[in-house]
Amino acid sequence: MDVFPDFGAVGGAGDLRAIVGALLMYVLIFAVLAILICGVSWAVASSSGNYQSAMRSRAGLFVAVGAAALAGAGVAWMNFLIGIGQQL
Repeated sequence: MDVFPDFGAVGGAGDLRAIVGALLMYVLIFAVLAILICGVSWAVASSSGNYQSAMRSRAGLFVAVGAAALAGAGVAWMNFLIGIGQQL
């Protein structure tokens, strides 16, 4: 099952493909960097007994994981919307 958007249904499909691909790449790179930074800071803060910083790092980690999941789900959402647009 291919979960990539059907860009043949809209005009300017090549431009749309390039923009979505670039944005998705940047979001995923920044999400992975945030996951690494927050994970390390959570571990350091927990081991040093700084529980307030550990809680903030844990929240940042969960936000970064959520952003990565939403970026991945955005492709499926865009494919759904393009499919609906073909039917209208």
